[in-house]
Parts: sequence; C-alpha cells; structure tokens
Amino acid sequence: MNGLDSQPRGRGFSAALGRLPTGAKVFLILVGALLPLALIALFTTLQTTRSADDEARERLTVTAQESAGNLENLLANHVAQLGDALAALARNPDDAPSCTRLAGTYAGQAPAHFVVRDGRGRVLCGSAFEQADLLAAERGGLAARIVPGGLVLRLGGEAGSAAIAYYPRDLLAGLARPSGFVPEYGAALIGHGDRLTLRALKESGPLDRGKSLRSNLGVDDLALETTMPGAPITSPLVIATVLLVLMWIAAAGIGWFVVNILLIRPLRRLRSSVAHYRPGDVIDTERLGPIPAQEIRELGDTFSEISRTVQAHEADLAKGLVQQTKLTREVHHRVKNNLQVISSLINFHARAAKGQEAADAYASIQRRVDALAVVHRHHYAEMEENRGLELRAVIGELAANLRATAPAQAKGVGITLEVEALLVTQDVAIAVSFLLTEIVELAIACNDAAQIRISIKAPDGAERAVLRVSSPALISNPTFELLVEKRYGRVLQGLARQLRAQLHHDPLVGAYETSIAINGRP
Repeated sequence: MNGLDSQPRGRGFSAALGRLPTGAKVFLILVGALLPLALIALFTTLQTTRSADDEARERLTVTAQESAGNLENLLANHVAQLGDALAALARNPDDAPSCTRLAGTYAGQAPAHFVVRDGRGRVLCGSAFEQADLLAAERGGLAARIVPGGLVLRLGGEAGSAAIAYYPRDLLAGLARPSGFVPEYGAALIGHGDRLTLRALKESGPLDRGKSLRSNLGVDDLALETTMPGAPITSPLVIATVLLVLMWIAAAGIGWFVVNILLIRPLRRLRSSVAHYRPGDVIDTERLGPIPAQEIRELGDTFSEISRTVQAHEADLAKGLVQQTKLTREVHHRVKNNLQVISSLINFHARAAKGQEAADAYASIQRRVDALAVVHRHHYAEMEENRGLELRAVIGELAANLRATAPAQAKGVGITLEVEALLVTQDVAIAVSFLLTEIVELAIACNDAAQIRISIKAPDGAERAVLRVSSPALISNPTFELLVEKRYGRVLQGLARQLRAQLHHDPLVGAYETSIAINGRP
C-alpha cells in the first residue's frame, strides 16, 4: 500500500500530474473527456447566434439601401429644381412659371418650406421662414446643415442670390421609412458632426446588441445611419449556455464523487489500517465501515488473512524463542556448574599436592577456570537483554577471585580498579579475563607484594576502549624477561590476537596496554 503515497520525481507536466491526489486526477481526466461535448454544444449555440446575426445584417442592408435611396432621390430632385428656379429668377425676377413649378414641388412635401432670395435679400419666390437664417450665407455651391428640428439646404447663386429649403424631422423620418413590413429599426441624419435622430430604437437591455450601417446621401456631408438590433442574447440563450457549462462541470464532479466514494475513500481507509499494522495484530476490515466496491472488500479480506497467518507465525516464533532461550540458559547454567565442579576438583587436588610448586600450579589452573566461570555467570545473567556483558562487574568479581586465590606468600598483593561501565561481547570478556589473569600472575611471580592497577576507559561515542594494567613489578628486569620468554609472552600475544589488537609493554613504567571492542554503555 505504500504505492498509494509514492510520488514520481521529476519535472514537467507528467511529473506535476503524478504528484496530484487521485481525486484531482480523476476530476481533471473527466473534465478533459467531457470538454469536447461542451465545446460542440457551445459551438452549436454560437453558430445559431451567428446565423441570426447574418440575417439581421442582411435586413439592415436592405433597409438602409431603401431608406437612403428615398432620401437621396428626394434631395437630389429638390436640389435640381432649386437650382433651375434660382437660375431662372436670377435672369428674370418676374418669371412666375418657374416659381409656380417650384412651389408645386414643395406643396407635395408639406410641411417643407422654401424661399428664393436675390442678392439684396428680397424674396423672389416662396416665403420666408425662421430656419432660413440659421445657415450662414455662402457664395455659390450647395450646403446642408442639421438644425434643431430638421435639415436646411442652401444653394448659392450669382450676385449673392440663394435658394433655401427646410425639411422638418417628421417629414424626413417619413421619407426614410422603408415600404412594406419593416422590423424595429433606428435612423439618424449625420452631417458636419451634427446628428438628427429620425427614429429612435427602443431602450436596449444589457444583453441587447445593435448593428449600424451608414449610407452617403450625395448632398454635402450628409449621411443616413440606419441601426437595427442584432440577434438578441435572450435569457433562454444565456440559460442554455450557462446550463451547458454547469452540466459539463456537474458531470465531471459527479464522476469524481462516484469514484471518490466507491474507490478512493475505501482505499484510503484500508491503507490507513495497513499502515498502522504491527506484526502480531489482525487487520479487521469490519472497522473500516461499509465498502461499496467488491474488489476492495476482497483486497481487505486478503490483508486480513495475511495478518492472521503472520500472527500465527509470530506466535510460533515467540514460542520457539522462549524454548530456545530456556535451552540456552540451561546450557550456560550447566557450563557454569561444570566449571565450578572443575574448580572444586582442582582445589581438592591442590590441597593434597606434595610440594609448593605443584600447589602453585594447581592454583594457577584454578584461577583461569574461575576467570572463565565468572564470564559465564555474568553472561547467564545478561541473557534477557542480550546487550552484552557489563565489563566492570566481571572485572570486579575477577579481581576478588584473584586476590582470594593468590599464593600464600603473596597475601600482600593489591589490585586497584578504574573501570568504566562498558558493555562487551562474551568473546571479548573471556579474552580480557584471561589476559588480566595472566598479567596479574606475571606481576605476582615477579613480586609477591605487587600492587597492580587496572583501568579501562573509553571516550564518549567511541567503539573501542583502552585497557591498561600497570605495576612496578612489570618493570623490565632479568626475572621479568625470563618469565615472559619462557611462560607468559606467547600466551599474552595469543590473547591480544583474540582481541584483534596489539599488546604494548612499557618497560620503564611497567605497564601493558591494548584496546578492546565495546558495544556501548549500560
């Protein structure tokens, strides 16, 4: 189950996706899988809206062409007639037919007004009106200006004469209205930065869109701007679009929710139970609650069976370990007893020995057997923890035995200990005990009243300790050299090799020094 938490290392999109939780991955996958369906539905909606916009644009073009054409034809006809009448009256101010024809033209366009003036401002035809003076006099040419309420045309002639016409807004709006059925539209005259609204669109909402088309009328700077509402973004369209997005997100969310409920949550509960498993326990899937997925239930049952099998094996191992510990304790107990029996037998024969040399030999052998017995006794006591033998206790008991079994002529022997509390293995303890026994015997052999100092120290955190035995009796002299050469030297070097260290002798100070491996401190 550790694989559920493992995260791929690396960089890039795949590595970032791999570090996401499984629920997030499922959600992103479903979003990506359902995105084409949402895009298709959105594209269909946009295409429908675009088709409606195209139809609205075509209607706008037809309406603008018809409206602009009506105004353009009317204004062009009136400008031509104003020019003819102005030229005729300039030649003959009393030309009544020309004035009559012009009056007939404007009579059909009531309430439009016109007036023809000479250079001195006298009215030659038509009647004066208020808006005629709103357009500044210009010498020659045609000018059109938007004034409050309508449009003014001024055609200049010779010697300052002019023909002026005024078209009210209502008249222009009627002329610009297309024939037949006309959808909602707006129209406005634009010229020289001024604007005259002929027909206003109804107030549009925030979702309404308008399309405009400007048509030049061919008179000065006049243009007709026609506006129609585009395909409206109606509430049903907005709701349909929003529903598409919501359905897309909801489909991905429902898919993630189902996967999370059926798979991810049960797997997490099962993983937590397995993560807290300890050898000897039994994984109880009943505590995980209901698991909807059959495969995960079967996986949980498999873990339960495995944990029961491990529990049975653990029980067998524990039982075997107890039996093995008992057997080992019994072996060590018997070895210790046998060594004590051997020591007693040696002591019995030593008492019956004839001669001091034989008694000393028996005593020497007994001391070595006692050294081995001390190690076995302490190893037997430390078996429960199996961390090693406490060296200070072993050497303390060994020193007491050495003083007690010293020869009769060496009762003045003294042994001083400076041993730190250190743990060692049984092999090291045996080698150290034999080594100390040999060195103490060597010192006693050189001096019956030898004073011996034994120290074992180790720095904090070190893996080896320094063993040092010093005594004035170990200072180099002929007797010392002879004993080492004939009896003790080879044994001491052999024991040093067992400790996997060099045994150094300082002949001037009288000290032996070596290093021993330690397991730590109690």
